[in-house]
Amino acid sequence: MTASQSAAQPLLSVDSLTVKLPVAGQLRTVLKDVSFELEEGKALGLVGESGSGKSMTVRTIARLLPPGADVSGSIRFAGTEVFDLRGEALRKYRAGDVSMIFQDARAHTNPVRRIGDFLTEALRTNQKVPRKTAEARAVDLLAEVGIHDPERRLRQYPHELSGGLLQRVMIAASVAVRPRLILADEPTTALDVTTQAEVMTILKRMQSEYGMAMLFITHDLELASAVCDDTVVFYAGQLVERQSAGRLHHDPLHPYTAALAQARPEIGHRAGRLPALPGHPTTAYEAPDGCAFAPRCAFAQDACRVEVPPLLRIGEQGDSRCVRMPELKGRLLPAVVETAEEVTP
Repeated sequence: MTASQSAAQPLLSVDSLTVKLPVAGQLRTVLKDVSFELEEGKALGLVGESGSGKSMTVRTIARLLPPGADVSGSIRFAGTEVFDLRGEALRKYRAGDVSMIFQDARAHTNPVRRIGDFLTEALRTNQKVPRKTAEARAVDLLAEVGIHDPERRLRQYPHELSGGLLQRVMIAASVAVRPRLILADEPTTALDVTTQAEVMTILKRMQSEYGMAMLFITHDLELASAVCDDTVVFYAGQLVERQSAGRLHHDPLHPYTAALAQARPEIGHRAGRLPALPGHPTTAYEAPDGCAFAPRCAFAQDACRVEVPPLLRIGEQGDSRCVRMPELKGRLLPAVVETAEEVTP
C-alpha cells in the first residue's frame, strides 16, 4: 500500500453488515446490509427510533455481541478486519484503539470501587502505567472535563456523584488511553437539558483536541447537526439515509428523516399539532417485503412494496434508500404528512 493510499483509507469501514440474534430459539435479523465509512478525526451521527439498529451497530463494532450471534459482512478498522482479531490483538483493539461511552453511567461503573480505580484501571492494566502516574493523569482528566476538586473525587464512589458528574467521569475514562475511535451510545439521554449541553460541549472539544473519530448515537437530529460532520439514519435495521449533519436536518432525502425532523418542536417557532407517523416502529425481523418504511410512508406506491430499495446516491448531497427520491427531493418539508397527496401522482 502506498502512502497516498494509506492516507485515503478510512479509519472505520463497515460493509454489508448483517447481524442475527437468537430469540426464542430462532435467529432474528436485527441489522441488515449496513454500510458506511468514518474518516480519522471525524464525527458521524447515528439517528433513528428505538430498535432501529443504532446501538447494535456500535456493539458489533466493539465486538460486544451476545453468544450465538450470527454476523456477516465486514468491519475494518485502520485496514484490519475486526472479526479476525483474537487474543491480545482483540484486547488491544477494545482497550486502546476503541473506547465506548454508555448511555447509563451508573450501570457501567462498579458501585463498590472508587472513581480513581475506575479511571486508572485501563492505564495501569493495559498500558502498564505506574499507579502514581496514572492517578496524576486521572486528576488532569477530571479537571479537563470540568470537575472541581478532582483529587477528592478520585476517593469517592459512584453513588456520591450526580448523574452529570458521573457522565463526565465516563468521558474522562473513555479518553484516558487516547483511543482513535469513540463510540458514544446516547451519553446524555438521562441528563437534564443544561447538563446535556455542558457534557456534549466537553465531549466535542476533547474529540477535536485529541483528533479522535466518533460515532455518536442520538434521537435528536438537531443535536447531531451540532456535534457531527455527517449523519446516517436507521430504520428497521437498515441505513436509509446519509448526508451532512446540518443539511440533513433542513433538506432530508428520505420520508422517514423528514418525519423525524418535523416531530421535534423548535424554540422560537409557533406551531400547531406536530405531525405524527401512523403505525409503530418496526424491527428488522418484523419488516415487510419491499421498503420497510412503506406501511407508514405517505408517499409509498405499489412498487415500494415489492423489492427492498437500494441505497441511491442523490447527486453530491448524500444517499437515500427511497426509489422516489429523484422526484421528491426538496419537497418533503415542511409538512410531509399533510402534503403527501400533492406530490403523489
